[in-house]
Amino acid sequence: MTDRLSELTAAGVAVWLDDLSRVRLSSGGLDQLRREKHVAGVTTNPTIFAKALSDADEYDWQLRDLAARGVEVEEAVRMLTTYDVRWACDVMRPSYEGSGGVDGRVSIEVDPRLAHETDRTVAEAKALWWLVDRPNLFIKIPATEAGLPAITATLAEGISVNVTLIFGLERYSQVMEAFLAGLEKAKANGHDLSKIGSVASFFVSRVDSEIDKRLEKLGSDEAKALRGKAAVANAKLAYERYGEVFSSDRWQALADAGAHPQRPLWASTSTKNPDYRDVIYVEELVAPGTVNTMPEPVVHAYADHGETRGDTITGSYDEARKVFADLESVGIDVADVIETLEREGVEKFETSWQELLDGVRKSLSAAGRGAGHPGDAAKGNAQAAQQAGGNA
Repeated sequence: MTDRLSELTAAGVAVWLDDLSRVRLSSGGLDQLRREKHVAGVTTNPTIFAKALSDADEYDWQLRDLAARGVEVEEAVRMLTTYDVRWACDVMRPSYEGSGGVDGRVSIEVDPRLAHETDRTVAEAKALWWLVDRPNLFIKIPATEAGLPAITATLAEGISVNVTLIFGLERYSQVMEAFLAGLEKAKANGHDLSKIGSVASFFVSRVDSEIDKRLEKLGSDEAKALRGKAAVANAKLAYERYGEVFSSDRWQALADAGAHPQRPLWASTSTKNPDYRDVIYVEELVAPGTVNTMPEPVVHAYADHGETRGDTITGSYDEARKVFADLESVGIDVADVIETLEREGVEKFETSWQELLDGVRKSLSAAGRGAGHPGDAAKGNAQAAQQAGGNA
């Protein structure tokens, strides 16, 4: 039987899971995906955590403890989410060690309400790094204008970073510059560059969703013929820029000091339009040194019918550029699309974060009213002790 995910991995694409919950951890589901589906990393975001905490009673014992201590809701959210991420880091530790620290990473995002505040973003990144206390952690920082210096400052502290919410090529170039500057400062600060990791999360399907909507509104045959082409073209041109930066003399000096490149990570790879092939944003974005973070249904879909045709990116740059020339010719303002997506991306995560806060606030209130059962507390304490004793 064909192992399609193994073929994808062999082509240079690291398969990561875009999801996390305590049920997935306690059931062994994440470890099973690592062992059987070649999943080599995990990404999270506020939306994922908001759903996880609203769907399961696995958090009840910890909520009762937090309520008994009178912990404020924002601190409770940190305790709940870092607990899950720490556990996931331990589950993914074999992938981390087996890849020399490249894969096996688990991401946790800074409070998205800080997306436009550099100093507070850096402070939050340092706090999360300390709280989780695992070498295979990634701190997610959005690629906003205020996020760029925060990326550099965080890397300079020796902290690994997943740069998120990248939609456009110019911003991606700025992200790579922030990465190089951060590693140069980290080196000057005496950090071991081989221990610092980074990915640049370039969002894919949302680009098609926004541009297709505008093409539909234009309504011409020429416009409609361009539907479903922008996202892949955008990502391909990003990979072209990645190749240019990470073949430069500046990068080579850092590589000689032990640094790993900042890999492009294709994010938002589930197909939003049912007319499109469900694995299009995996099949069309295969190239060495990349990561594709997928919701579990996409992982299983690729395992079932995904086709790995070798490198589908390198050498297709002129074709990708023509897509954008054609978009401009029919009246699509690509710069406005990118600006809209970045703004809405931050807003969506802020909304999810508020939903997470509201949900935890209600759960804390309910937990504070319930006496619980002594055995539940004992179970929770045993689980906490088990996780605290995991790999440091």
